[in-house]
Amino acid sequence: MTKHTDFTCVLRAWEAHEKELLAFLISHTRDSHLADDLLQTVFLKSIRQGQGFCTLKNPRAWLFQVARNALIDTARLNKPHVELSEESVASATFERPPVDELDSCVVHNLQAMAADDRHIIAACDLQGQTVYAYAKAHQLSLAAAKSRLLRARKRLRDHLIQNCQVHFDESGKVCCHVPRTTNHELE
Repeated sequence: MTKHTDFTCVLRAWEAHEKELLAFLISHTRDSHLADDLLQTVFLKSIRQGQGFCTLKNPRAWLFQVARNALIDTARLNKPHVELSEESVASATFERPPVDELDSCVVHNLQAMAADDRHIIAACDLQGQTVYAYAKAHQLSLAAAKSRLLRARKRLRDHLIQNCQVHFDESGKVCCHVPRTTNHELE
């Protein structure tokens, strides 16, 4: 025996809002065929909700949210892209921002720092570990880990200013530096 699902509430909501949904989708896509396809997607999702749809307090809002999500998904999948010719890629000059040019200087200065400073900066700033996770893994309070990371970052900044002659603009962003790449230059 198969279980019969009652779709009466879905059909009632659909009849009440189908035209409004279609107009909404057409206004956002400017393509009636795509809007029809998206409308069918919304309808199928409402059917899949089954009895869960019947318990919604505001079926109209739910239908429009599903329609908005369908629009977003379609826009993401249909992003236009342009093929670049080999000549345009070869002739393009890619200039890195000054802060990105600090990578070798950061590596060398980080190696010269104390092990605790080096470890927390590597974990939180370079590997993306959260301060909370770092604190938990090293049996520190969150406040202690935040404080340790802040002090380590300040020491690294001081090293970079001293050893790489890093300069900052009015807004505090790196504007220029003199790269130093060997260990004996750090001393």
